[in-house]
This record gives sequence, structure tokens and C-alpha cells, in this order.
Amino acid sequence: MWNSVKPIKRSLSRLAAISAAAFMLAGCVGAGTGSVFSANTQAPLVAALDTAQAREHAQLVATFGGEYDSPRLRRLLNGIVDDLIPATPQPDLRIRVTILDSPAVNAFALPDGRLYVTRGLIALANDSAEIAAVMAHEIAHVTLRHASTRSELQMRSDLVARVVADVLRDQRAVENVRAASRVDIARFSREQEFEADAEGIATLARAGYDPYGATRFLGSLERWEGLSQVRTGAQMQQSAYDMFATHPATGQRIDAARVLARQLAERAGAGDARGRDVYLAAIDGTTFGDGAADGLVRGGRHYVHGRLRIGFSAPEGFALDNSSRAVLGSSADESRRILFDLVEAEPGQDLESVLASTWTDDLTAEDVRRLTVNGLETATARSQGQDWHFRIAALRHDGGIYRLIFAHRPQDGAADRLFEETLSSIRAMSARDIAAFQPPRIRIHRAGSRDDVASMARRMTGARQSVSVFRVLNGLDADAAITPGRSYKIVVE
Repeated sequence: MWNSVKPIKRSLSRLAAISAAAFMLAGCVGAGTGSVFSANTQAPLVAALDTAQAREHAQLVATFGGEYDSPRLRRLLNGIVDDLIPATPQPDLRIRVTILDSPAVNAFALPDGRLYVTRGLIALANDSAEIAAVMAHEIAHVTLRHASTRSELQMRSDLVARVVADVLRDQRAVENVRAASRVDIARFSREQEFEADAEGIATLARAGYDPYGATRFLGSLERWEGLSQVRTGAQMQQSAYDMFATHPATGQRIDAARVLARQLAERAGAGDARGRDVYLAAIDGTTFGDGAADGLVRGGRHYVHGRLRIGFSAPEGFALDNSSRAVLGSSADESRRILFDLVEAEPGQDLESVLASTWTDDLTAEDVRRLTVNGLETATARSQGQDWHFRIAALRHDGGIYRLIFAHRPQDGAADRLFEETLSSIRAMSARDIAAFQPPRIRIHRAGSRDDVASMARRMTGARQSVSVFRVLNGLDADAAITPGRSYKIVVE
């Protein structure tokens, strides 16, 4: 999803350091973006009135990119819900499933029984038992009234803070109360996650599904988190969690889920259904990663944003990644880099001031040039640092101002030509142009007798780091081999 970025003054060395860490950011997003089943966001609460609930639902769906239209996936998930509900402590509970058109790995349920699952999470699961485990976990949050209890705890915390503020009039005391409350709420939330895991896995087994589905999915989730950290340059301790995190570390949950699944599997009558082939058939053709409406990279170097109706192409040999804040790109040797973003400009702000606000370095009048690029009002400038030189452009389109930054090493004789080539490719996109950019999709491919992980990954045309992505998408450990005749997910454009 595209987010506006305010023009920020930075030194050349600071921007170079930031961009060096950021250019490997992938277009697809992982669990770090807020999987309630896995990571770090809580499901929002809705008001009690039906009209308020409907309004909240509409806002929430819009926030996640709209509803993903797939009758086949809806039938699959509704069928799983029909299996799960009789096995819960509230067999008369009504659950309504909405599939969100978001690449984020995310699922959550609201107290009114609305359950949301993103297509990104659906793409990560490998069988019906895994997706059922996610849904059973979220349903458990509803039956255990976790959202309501957490809300009550938050309200009590706010009330105590207000009383301290009114009576003591001591801001430091107020902050101490709030800090203590955050610790309590975070601890309570982590306890809720373990409780929902336990209830969800028990429901999974009672409904006839393999109780190890939760363990398998959490394992895939942990690998996806690790892959996302590598691709974003994040430096995170693998098993540590922040004291205010609302969810336990994934590794802790895997260990607990495995113990419970083993206990349930040993009981007579425990379910063992996985439904792998049925599940893979249902997700065949599902969109993977970003959609054209909110920014899409095709062929590695061509970018289009359907909603903003703008696009451009990087030079040959460059690779682009669509992050949540900007389009980032680099040459194969990373000696040339591109950043393209939407600037949050003041009404009527001129292009020269946008250029000037990008840098702390002086831009003299000779540095700025006015021109028109494919009908778009444009201004360009130069700036030079010790290790990096920059060509900068600001373009006005549809009431917004877009910024192109081309970074290169000093003495790069081809830099000006490549910058001009990139700049000249920026254009307003027609409906026909946008329609031609179709997003990558999940396809199901049966492994042949001579196939291995590398050969299967080579079939993937819509994902960077294809071997790693192939392993994570198919729930394969680093040393796992594929089985001839077995079906696997690949990503194709």
C-alpha cells in the first residue's frame, strides 16, 4: 500500500546509509506487518450498535486494500468454519469470514464474530489443517472474550492515569502509571495468545483436523519472519520480544503448540485430516504480493501504481522493490540506486522547494532546471557528496508531487544518461496500461522425477530470492528435499 512521505532534510551521507540498508526491501510483506495470529497487532474493537459495526467493517476492509474476490476461497474458508464451530465451546456462534486483499500475513476476529484473513496468510498456509488452525485460534479469541477483557483492562488503566493526573498533578507519576499498565496489558495479551493457541488446537482436533496444523503453520510463519528480516536488513534477536509486545515470540508458541498437539494426537478419536490437495487446488491462481492498485513491480524493473495512475521503468540491469514507503532499486553491483516516492507537499508548493527540502547541502540556482516530462511539470537538480553524487527530480501529477532520486558513485560516466532514461520513463498511466500489469500469482506445480528445490524455484518468475521464497511458501526446512509427484506452490507473473 502506498503511503505519503513528507520531504525530509537529510545529509547525503545519512541518506546513503539509509538507502543502502533499505534497497533490498521486498514488495511482498511478511508477518511483521501485523499478523494477529503471529506477531504484533491487536484486533480493533467495534461498537455495539449494528450501524457502528458496519461502519467499522467498511473502514477496516478499506484499510487492508478491500475485499479479495474469490468464490473458491470463500467456499473453502466457510466450509472450514462450518467444521470448526460445532467443536467450539459455543456451537451456536455465528462467524462471518472476509478475505482481505492484502499481501500481509494477517488474521484476526472481532467480538461480533467477524473473522478476517488476508490473502497473504492464505498463500503461506499449505493445507486445510493449517488454515483451520489459524481460524480456530481467532475464533478462540472471540469465545474467550479476549478483546472485551483487554478493552476493559485498557479502560481501567486510562481511568487510573486520569485520577493520578487530577489528584496528584504529577506528570511523572502519570507516566509511571501508564508504563506499568502497558507492561500489565502486554503480559496479559501474551497470556491470551497462549490461551487462544491451546483452545484453538483443541478445537482443531475435535473438528477432525490434524492438530499439528498449528505447529506447521507457526513454523512457516517463523521462516517467513526470518526471510523478511533478511530482505529488509533488520537486525533482530531471533527469540527475543520487546517487553511491550502483545504476542509471544513465534518459537515459544511452536514449542507449546507441539506439546499440546502431541497430547491430542495420542487420544483416541483425534483428528488427522490435512486436506493438502484440496487446499492447494483452492489457492491456485491467488494473487501473491502487491496488487497493481497499490503499486506493482513487473519484470524486475517496471513499476506501475494503478490507483495513483503513475509508472516508470528503471534502466536495464536494475532491480526494483516496492516497499510501503517508496519504490527502491539498485544496479546489480549496487553502485547505482533509485528512490521514487510520493511527497506530502503543502498546497501549491513549488517543485524547487521540494528539491531543496530533500537535502541539507546547498543547491544553487544553476543546479535547478525546469522541463516537461511526458506532459508532467518537472524540476531537476544535482547534489554532490564525498562518496555519492545525486540527480534529483520532482514531478507534479494529479495534484501530487513525486520525487525521483538517482544515487551514483563519483566518476560514473553513465550516470547522467541513466538518470535521464529513468526520468523520461515516468508517465501518467492509462486504464489500458494499468490493465496490462497483472500481479504475480500462486500456481500449483507437480514435481517431476528429476526436479529438486533449485529447479522448482527456477520456475518462479514473480519473486526475488526464489529458492528461499519457494522453501518458505511450501513449508520446507533448509535441508528438506521435495518429493516427486507431490504438488508445490510457485509464484509466476
